Amino acid sequence: MNANNTDPMIGRLLDGRYQIRSRIARGGMATVYLATDLRLERKVAIKIMHGHLADDSKFKERFVQEARSSARLAHPNVVNVFDQGQDSDMAYLVMEYLPGITLRDLLLEHRVLTTEQTLDIMEAVLAGLAAAHKAGIVHRDLKPENVLLADDGRIKIADFGLARAASANTATGAALLGTIAYLSPELVTRGIADTRSDIYAVGIMMYEMLVGEQPFKGEQPMQIAYQHANDAVPSPSATNHLVPAELDDLVLWSTAREPDDRPRDARVLLDQLYQTHSSLMTALPPTASTAVQRTMVLPSAPAAESMRSTAETQIFGAELQHVAPPAPTQVSENTTTLSTRATKRKSRGWWLLVLIVLLVGGAAGTGWYFGSGPGSQVTIPESIQSATPEDARAILEDLGLEVSDELGETFDPVVAIDLVANSTPAIGSSVPNGAPVTLLISQGPQPIAVPAFAGMTEQEARDAIEAAPFTLVEPVIKQFDGDIAAGLVIDVLGADETSILGAETYGEQQNVYLIVSSGPLPNVACATVDEASQILAGVGLKSERGSEVFNDCAEGTVVAIDPERDGDGNARTFREGDTATLIISRGPDLVQMPDVIGDNIAAAKRELEEAGFVVTVDTAIQQIFWSFPPAQVTDQNPTGGEMIKRGSDVTIYG
Repeated sequence: MNANNTDPMIGRLLDGRYQIRSRIARGGMATVYLATDLRLERKVAIKIMHGHLADDSKFKERFVQEARSSARLAHPNVVNVFDQGQDSDMAYLVMEYLPGITLRDLLLEHRVLTTEQTLDIMEAVLAGLAAAHKAGIVHRDLKPENVLLADDGRIKIADFGLARAASANTATGAALLGTIAYLSPELVTRGIADTRSDIYAVGIMMYEMLVGEQPFKGEQPMQIAYQHANDAVPSPSATNHLVPAELDDLVLWSTAREPDDRPRDARVLLDQLYQTHSSLMTALPPTASTAVQRTMVLPSAPAAESMRSTAETQIFGAELQHVAPPAPTQVSENTTTLSTRATKRKSRGWWLLVLIVLLVGGAAGTGWYFGSGPGSQVTIPESIQSATPEDARAILEDLGLEVSDELGETFDPVVAIDLVANSTPAIGSSVPNGAPVTLLISQGPQPIAVPAFAGMTEQEARDAIEAAPFTLVEPVIKQFDGDIAAGLVIDVLGADETSILGAETYGEQQNVYLIVSSGPLPNVACATVDEASQILAGVGLKSERGSEVFNDCAEGTVVAIDPERDGDGNARTFREGDTATLIISRGPDLVQMPDVIGDNIAAAKRELEEAGFVVTVDTAIQQIFWSFPPAQVTDQNPTGGEMIKRGSDVTIYG
């Protein structure tokens, strides 16, 4: 069964603003949902802390810390945080929604990635992590589940739930938090974390991408923790001979057991990764062991919950503090040592040695060209989206880019009209320093032709809404209508809740409300109140007692459902979930028949009509009706004193 079908959060309006639509993922601390921000009319991802943790002040403080940590980072490779709040007993975090997959999904589907794919992903991860380290933030929970691969090619780091200040490198206390497969030796043995602990996790991820499995495995978490503390991570090429020696060096450097033997932060490792990438692409001849493949477009991978047991964040108590300390420190390796070690392993003759010497000699010039010279790259930041053209221009010019005076236009379903929606090249693209950029201004949602919904079934209307595309607001409204067959569309409303059936166009991805017929209201005439309530409950209506009237139905039974007409005389519409008011019978309206025998015929007729009866005078009497002296009533039917229903027919005789 789909979890979304039983999750009570689906369809809930959070804090009067965020409409929960579906569940995306569930972790150790929180569940992530896809939602619609009704105020800004955009899709967002909302992380809601598990209810059993809401009363734990430490977990709540850590949850709020994620919002603060992420909010301090404004980088294309870090997931944006928009809002944080509390609704009833639920703490929540509103984040940027990125449709796509995680690095874990990619590994589950393809297992081993190519060298080029690994480098591309690692460059994005390290760029975002470098921004965090520069801001004084240590992630402390890096793993493939927290690396998001968007459908449009963007790569971002998420989940700073365990983040803390980089300077706070003291023991975490009685428990260790994080995913055991990626914990550094110092976290396992001493509970200490700094920027180099994140580097260790990056190295483990790089190993997993190149080999298709983690370096340390065990049936129990303690076994894996012991290996992290006492064993060196093997070279990826020992398992996958296609891995270049340069990547072996990067993995071994990043996963050194002693923190001092690793890169000090993500920026140092990223700079070395750039040089490694450049040398693999331009300097080395293609061989069986070093050939670099271009990144392929990979299909989305479905989540495989059964295969993620090693990726769940777990808590380890004080017993981990007794894991054996690390082995004697290996010799510290810097970038030069890495290059030398790679040269020894790849030595194939004097010509390769000469080539490496030439590369080392040109490293300084290459570093300048790609670092700050004409070959340097600038990423167009996401911060220009939804900014005014003036503010966006200032941001881009500060980055060294040349902004065109001419403004382009584009439709955008989220960004408000006259604000920057995108750019050419697109936001998130890396362009050469000084490259020209054209700002694209939002013209609002693109007008889309409104389908002919009249006569469609609910499923046909759903398909048409998705194909348009519009955004269907769930749940579908079920309305009773005696003129339209059950299951057919009655109306489709726009975001302002007015009908769009007669409109030619409507905005792309904008909210629509679908109203579908439930058929006519059920007939409850002359049923008991209990029977009528059960009948109405069966079609999704509640009921309550209303006014009482005289009626042919037995006293105490239901006459009908009160139509509750409005000021224009129109009966109200009933929708599933509404409450129907029942009109109750007081029984027939009986009155006593007056005795008019001996009365003047004209006076008797007038008296009976005023009492509410339909009077018939015998034909013979009518011939002398105006005779003098006045004719008198000699008989009547029914007889005087009899109880009959008001409005009945009576006859008088002369």
